[in-house]
Amino acid sequence: MGMWITLGVIAVIIVVLLLLVIGIYNKLVALKNRYENAFAQIEVQLKRRHDLIPNLVETAKGYMKHERETLEAVVEARNQAASGLSNAAKNPGDPNAMKQLGSAEGALTGAMGRLFAVMEAYPDLKANQNMMSLQEEITATENKVAFSRQAFNDSVTAYNTYRQSFPPVIVAPVFGHAKDASLLEFADSAQIQDAPKVSF
Repeated sequence: MGMWITLGVIAVIIVVLLLLVIGIYNKLVALKNRYENAFAQIEVQLKRRHDLIPNLVETAKGYMKHERETLEAVVEARNQAASGLSNAAKNPGDPNAMKQLGSAEGALTGAMGRLFAVMEAYPDLKANQNMMSLQEEITATENKVAFSRQAFNDSVTAYNTYRQSFPPVIVAPVFGHAKDASLLEFADSAQIQDAPKVSF
C-alpha cells in the first residue's frame, strides 16, 4: 500500500513538473511571437519611410541642381537602411542585425536632416506642394516608427525578463531560447524620435 502511495506522489510530481515546463515553453513562444510581430510593425513603417525618400529626392532634384552630393548621400543612406531592414527582418531580435539596422537608420536620419537643412536655401522648393506633402508624410511616418520601435522594445524586454527569470532560465535553453533578444536602438535615438524639423 505504501509503495502505491509513493508511486502516486511521484506521478503527481512528474505531471506537475511536466505542466510547468509546458507552461514555460508556451509563454516563451508567445512572447517571442509578440516581439517578432512588433518588429513586423517597425518593418512596415521603415519600408514606407524608405519608399517616400526617392520621391522626395526626385522632387528636390529639380530645384537643387547644385546639391548633388547631399542628394546622393540621402539615396546611399536610404539604400543601406533598406539593406539593414532586410537583414533584421530575417531574424528580429538578433543583436548584430539590430545594431546594423539602428546604425543605418541613424545615418539615414542624419542625411535627411542635412537635406532638409539645405532645402532651407531654396524657397521655391519649400513652397512646392508635392514637397510639402512628402515632408508631412515623412514626419508622420517618423512618428509611427518611434511608436512601433517602443512597442518592439517593450515586447523584447518582456521576453528577456521572462526568459531570465526562474524557473524559465533553466528550461529556456532546452527549447532554443538560450539568448536574449536585442532591443532596437538607433545610433541617435533622440534624433530618430524627433522627426526632421522643417519650417515653411
